Amino acid sequence: MSADLRETKRYGRPARWLHWSMALLIIGMVFVGAAMVDSVATWQPTAVQLHKWLGLTLLVLVTLRLAYRLRHRAPALPSDLPKLQALGARAAHVGLYLLMFAMPLLGWAMQGAAGTPVMMPGGWVLPALLAPDLATYGLLRDLHALFAYTLFALILLHAGAGLYHGFVRRDGVLESMTGGDQVFTSDEPPLASSNSTPSSDTDTPPSPLGSSRPNENAPPG
Repeated sequence: MSADLRETKRYGRPARWLHWSMALLIIGMVFVGAAMVDSVATWQPTAVQLHKWLGLTLLVLVTLRLAYRLRHRAPALPSDLPKLQALGARAAHVGLYLLMFAMPLLGWAMQGAAGTPVMMPGGWVLPALLAPDLATYGLLRDLHALFAYTLFALILLHAGAGLYHGFVRRDGVLESMTGGDQVFTSDEPPLASSNSTPSSDTDTPPSPLGSSRPNENAPPG
């Protein structure tokens, strides 16, 4: 029973592995994407190619993660969480999934509209999603940039919410994805065991009747 209870309080190991792998991947994509924009350095073509590979890897990982999510129920949110916060959490998760799918697909389609095929390692060329068209390329480029800023904002919100749950509410939500144990959050210490015995060093209060021995110094009656 305890094993089942622990399973419902945290995500499974594959979900946690995918989550943190994708987090590192997205952070790398953000830095590579920011560095390659409007750059004329000699390494700029290499950065563009790396950005494409990272994007396609993200598309594969998010597909695996969604497939796993559909087969394994996520841990429930705390019952005392305000309804507005619970609704916001679900909306943010849906937005993250949509953007993590949309960003790589937009980039892939954008390359087809630009007439530049996506080259994979080993010389494998991905089929173009769109025919070359400069107007379409410009539109997709603007959408790609807009979605990138939106994704980055949602990631910051998601990370801030996780830290809030982990260090302010301390309700186990953060631990459900890190795999750690939930800390004791009550303001009162745990109750002592009913079988505990008092210490032998405890002083025994004097009897209200006094000592049973007569007072030798008392005057005779």
